Amino acid sequence: MSRSGPATAMVLAAGLGTRMRPLTDHKPKALIEVGGRPLIDHLLDRLEAQGVRRIVVNVHAFADQLQAHLERRRGPAEILISDERADLLETGGGVKKARPLLGEGPIWVANGDYIWIEDGRPALQTLADAWDPRRMDSCLIVIPKARTLGFETPGDFFLAADGGLEHRGGRPEAPLHCFGVQILDPTLVYAVPDEKFSLFRVWMAAAERGRLMGVDPGGFWMQVGDPASLEAAEARLLEGVEG
Repeated sequence: MSRSGPATAMVLAAGLGTRMRPLTDHKPKALIEVGGRPLIDHLLDRLEAQGVRRIVVNVHAFADQLQAHLERRRGPAEILISDERADLLETGGGVKKARPLLGEGPIWVANGDYIWIEDGRPALQTLADAWDPRRMDSCLIVIPKARTLGFETPGDFFLAADGGLEHRGGRPEAPLHCFGVQILDPTLVYAVPDEKFSLFRVWMAAAERGRLMGVDPGGFWMQVGDPASLEAAEARLLEGVEG
Protein backbone atom coordinates (compact mmCIF):
# COMPACT_ATOMS: atom_id res chain seq x y z
CA MET A 1 0.00 0.00 0.00
CA SER A 2 1.32 3.41 -0.90
CA ARG A 3 1.77 5.72 2.08
CA SER A 4 2.26 9.47 2.23
CA GLY A 5 2.95 12.33 4.60
CA PRO A 6 6.09 13.76 6.17
CA ALA A 7 9.11 11.51 6.60
CA THR A 8 9.93 12.99 10.03
CA ALA A 9 7.98 12.79 13.29
CA MET A 10 8.22 14.13 16.84
CA VAL A 11 6.92 11.88 19.63
CA LEU A 12 6.26 13.70 22.89
CA ALA A 13 7.24 11.31 25.68
CA ALA A 14 8.86 13.56 28.30
CA GLY A 15 5.91 13.85 30.69
CA LEU A 16 6.20 12.90 34.34
CA GLY A 17 3.30 10.44 34.26
CA THR A 18 2.11 11.51 37.70
CA ARG A 19 -1.48 10.33 37.12
CA MET A 20 -0.20 6.85 36.31
CA ARG A 21 1.41 6.35 39.71
CA PRO A 22 2.33 3.96 41.27
CA LEU A 23 3.10 2.34 37.90
CA THR A 24 5.42 5.23 37.05
CA ASP A 25 7.28 5.28 40.36
CA HIS A 26 10.14 3.35 38.76
CA LYS A 27 9.71 3.66 34.97
CA PRO A 28 8.53 6.23 32.40
CA LYS A 29 4.89 6.12 31.33
CA ALA A 30 6.02 5.41 27.77
CA LEU A 31 7.21 1.96 28.89
CA ILE A 32 4.01 0.95 30.70
CA GLU A 33 2.71 -2.10 28.83
CA VAL A 34 -0.66 -2.02 27.10
CA GLY A 35 -1.79 -5.15 25.31
CA GLY A 36 1.58 -6.77 25.94
CA ARG A 37 3.66 -3.96 24.41
CA PRO A 38 5.16 -0.75 25.79
CA LEU A 39 2.81 2.16 25.21
CA ILE A 40 5.24 4.07 23.01
CA ASP A 41 5.76 1.09 20.69
CA HIS A 42 2.12 1.19 19.57
CA LEU A 43 2.71 4.68 18.21
CA LEU A 44 6.18 4.06 16.81
CA ASP A 45 4.92 1.02 14.90
CA ARG A 46 2.11 3.11 13.37
CA LEU A 47 4.51 5.85 12.29
CA GLU A 48 6.95 3.40 10.75
CA ALA A 49 4.14 1.63 8.90
CA GLN A 50 3.17 5.04 7.46
CA GLY A 51 6.66 5.45 6.02
CA VAL A 52 8.19 7.76 8.63
CA ARG A 53 11.94 7.25 8.60
CA ARG A 54 13.14 9.73 11.24
CA ILE A 55 11.48 9.84 14.66
CA VAL A 56 12.60 12.25 17.37
CA VAL A 57 11.54 11.32 20.91
CA ASN A 58 11.94 13.71 23.82
CA VAL A 59 12.85 12.22 27.21
CA HIS A 60 12.79 13.41 30.82
CA ALA A 61 11.62 11.10 33.63
CA PHE A 62 13.63 7.84 33.74
CA ALA A 63 15.21 9.01 30.52
CA ASP A 64 17.95 6.37 30.57
CA GLN A 65 15.37 3.56 30.58
CA LEU A 66 13.41 5.01 27.70
CA GLN A 67 16.52 5.78 25.67
CA ALA A 68 17.83 2.24 26.17
CA HIS A 69 14.51 0.80 25.01
CA LEU A 70 14.49 2.97 21.90
CA GLU A 71 18.05 1.99 21.08
CA ARG A 72 17.01 -1.68 21.12
CA ARG A 73 14.26 -1.19 18.54
CA ARG A 74 14.99 -2.67 15.14
CA GLY A 75 12.42 -0.89 13.01
CA PRO A 76 13.11 0.88 9.73
CA ALA A 77 13.08 4.38 11.24
CA GLU A 78 16.08 6.18 12.69
CA ILE A 79 15.16 7.16 16.26
CA LEU A 80 16.83 10.22 17.74
CA ILE A 81 16.68 11.53 21.30
CA SER A 82 15.84 15.11 22.26
CA ASP A 83 17.17 15.40 25.80
CA GLU A 84 14.95 17.24 28.27
CA ARG A 85 16.48 15.68 31.37
CA ALA A 86 17.40 19.09 32.76
CA ASP A 87 14.00 20.74 32.35
CA LEU A 88 10.54 20.01 30.96
CA LEU A 89 9.68 22.40 28.14
CA GLU A 90 5.98 21.55 27.52
CA THR A 91 4.75 20.38 24.13
CA GLY A 92 5.64 23.43 22.06
CA GLY A 93 8.95 23.98 23.81
CA GLY A 94 9.83 20.34 23.24
CA VAL A 95 9.29 20.66 19.50
CA LYS A 96 11.25 23.93 19.40
CA LYS A 97 14.24 22.40 21.24
CA ALA A 98 14.31 19.51 18.75
CA ARG A 99 14.58 21.83 15.73
CA PRO A 100 18.11 20.72 14.77
CA LEU A 101 16.82 17.13 14.55
CA LEU A 102 13.46 17.87 12.94
CA GLY A 103 14.38 20.32 10.22
CA GLU A 104 12.16 22.98 8.66
CA GLY A 105 9.59 20.99 6.68
CA PRO A 106 6.20 19.67 7.83
CA ILE A 107 6.35 16.99 10.52
CA TRP A 108 4.13 14.58 12.36
CA VAL A 109 3.73 15.42 16.04
CA ALA A 110 2.18 12.85 18.36
CA ASN A 111 1.69 12.45 22.09
CA GLY A 112 3.12 9.15 23.29
CA ASP A 113 0.15 8.09 25.44
CA TYR A 114 -2.53 7.44 22.79
CA ILE A 115 -3.51 4.16 21.18
CA TRP A 116 -6.33 3.42 18.79
CA ILE A 117 -8.24 0.64 17.07
CA GLU A 118 -8.75 1.21 13.37
CA ASP A 119 -11.92 0.18 11.56
CA GLY A 120 -10.61 0.27 8.03
CA ARG A 121 -8.26 2.71 6.34
CA PRO A 122 -5.15 3.62 8.40
CA ALA A 123 -5.79 6.76 10.43
CA LEU A 124 -2.42 8.27 9.63
CA GLN A 125 -3.08 7.85 5.92
CA THR A 126 -6.34 9.75 6.29
CA LEU A 127 -4.50 12.54 8.09
CA ALA A 128 -1.75 12.61 5.46
CA ASP A 129 -4.31 12.87 2.67
CA ALA A 130 -6.05 15.76 4.44
CA TRP A 131 -2.83 17.75 4.88
CA ASP A 132 -2.57 20.73 2.54
CA PRO A 133 0.15 23.27 3.45
CA ARG A 134 -1.38 25.82 1.08
CA ARG A 135 -4.36 26.32 3.38
CA MET A 136 -3.36 24.96 6.80
CA ASP A 137 -0.66 25.33 9.42
CA SER A 138 -1.74 22.31 11.43
CA CYS A 139 -4.14 19.43 10.83
CA LEU A 140 -5.28 17.56 13.94
CA ILE A 141 -7.02 14.25 14.48
CA VAL A 142 -10.33 14.93 16.23
CA ILE A 143 -12.74 12.23 17.38
CA PRO A 144 -16.38 12.36 18.53
CA LYS A 145 -16.50 11.81 22.27
CA ALA A 146 -18.54 8.62 21.97
CA ARG A 147 -15.61 6.94 20.20
CA THR A 148 -13.02 7.77 22.86
CA LEU A 149 -11.88 6.47 26.21
CA GLY A 150 -9.78 8.00 28.98
CA PHE A 151 -10.89 11.64 28.68
CA GLU A 152 -12.38 13.67 31.50
CA THR A 153 -12.73 16.96 29.62
CA PRO A 154 -15.96 18.33 28.07
CA GLY A 155 -14.54 18.18 24.56
CA ASP A 156 -12.17 20.45 22.66
CA PHE A 157 -13.32 21.46 19.20
CA PHE A 158 -16.12 22.03 16.71
CA LEU A 159 -15.43 20.92 13.13
CA ALA A 160 -16.75 23.02 10.23
CA ALA A 161 -17.81 21.64 6.87
CA ASP A 162 -14.57 22.87 5.29
CA GLY A 163 -12.46 21.11 7.93
CA GLY A 164 -11.75 24.20 10.01
CA LEU A 165 -11.53 23.81 13.77
CA GLU A 166 -13.02 26.13 16.36
CA HIS A 167 -12.09 25.68 20.01
CA ARG A 168 -14.76 25.33 22.68
CA GLY A 169 -13.62 28.53 24.37
CA GLY A 170 -16.09 29.58 27.07
CA ARG A 171 -18.79 27.15 25.96
CA PRO A 172 -19.57 24.30 28.38
CA GLU A 173 -18.73 21.51 25.95
CA ALA A 174 -17.74 20.60 22.42
CA PRO A 175 -18.43 17.41 20.44
CA LEU A 176 -14.87 16.44 19.56
CA HIS A 177 -11.85 15.41 21.58
CA CYS A 178 -8.51 16.44 20.15
CA PHE A 179 -5.88 13.74 20.02
CA GLY A 180 -2.26 14.76 20.09
CA VAL A 181 -1.67 13.41 16.59
CA GLN A 182 -1.20 15.99 13.86
CA ILE A 183 0.77 17.19 10.88
CA LEU A 184 2.29 20.58 11.61
CA ASP A 185 4.37 23.29 9.98
CA PRO A 186 7.06 23.52 12.69
CA THR A 187 8.39 26.92 11.62
CA LEU A 188 5.43 28.43 13.48
CA VAL A 189 6.60 26.68 16.64
CA TYR A 190 10.20 27.73 16.13
CA ALA A 191 9.09 31.36 15.83
CA VAL A 192 7.61 31.48 19.35
CA PRO A 193 10.11 33.48 21.45
CA ASP A 194 9.53 31.59 24.71
CA GLU A 195 11.42 28.49 25.75
CA LYS A 196 8.47 26.78 27.48
CA PHE A 197 5.01 26.82 25.93
CA SER A 198 2.17 24.58 24.81
CA LEU A 199 1.32 23.69 21.23
CA PHE A 200 -2.19 24.89 22.09
CA ARG A 201 -0.83 28.42 21.75
CA VAL A 202 0.29 27.68 18.19
CA TRP A 203 -3.04 26.08 17.36
CA MET A 204 -5.00 29.10 18.53
CA ALA A 205 -2.82 31.42 16.46
CA ALA A 206 -3.43 29.20 13.44
CA ALA A 207 -7.18 29.17 14.14
CA GLU A 208 -7.24 32.99 14.12
CA ARG A 209 -5.78 32.86 10.61
CA GLY A 210 -8.30 30.23 9.52
CA ARG A 211 -5.48 27.70 9.13
CA LEU A 212 -6.21 25.18 11.90
CA MET A 213 -7.88 22.12 10.39
CA GLY A 214 -9.09 18.78 11.65
CA VAL A 215 -10.02 15.33 10.38
CA ASP A 216 -11.88 12.36 11.86
CA PRO A 217 -10.27 9.16 10.53
CA GLY A 218 -12.73 6.81 12.22
CA GLY A 219 -11.84 4.11 14.71
CA PHE A 220 -11.83 4.07 18.51
CA TRP A 221 -9.26 6.21 20.33
CA MET A 222 -7.88 5.89 23.83
CA GLN A 223 -5.80 8.09 26.11
CA VAL A 224 -3.85 5.95 28.56
CA GLY A 225 -3.25 8.44 31.34
CA ASP A 226 -3.95 6.64 34.62
CA PRO A 227 -4.35 3.07 35.95
CA ALA A 228 -8.12 3.09 35.39
CA SER A 229 -7.81 4.10 31.74
CA LEU A 230 -5.03 1.55 31.31
CA GLU A 231 -7.32 -1.21 32.54
CA ALA A 232 -10.14 0.01 30.30
CA ALA A 233 -7.83 0.18 27.28
CA GLU A 234 -6.62 -3.36 27.91
CA ALA A 235 -10.23 -4.57 27.95
CA ARG A 236 -11.05 -2.66 24.78
CA LEU A 237 -8.06 -4.12 22.96
CA LEU A 238 -9.34 -7.59 23.78
CA GLU A 239 -12.59 -6.72 22.01
CA GLY A 240 -10.95 -5.16 18.94
CA VAL A 241 -7.79 -5.70 16.98
CA GLU A 242 -5.13 -3.04 17.50
CA GLY A 243 -2.17 -3.07 15.20
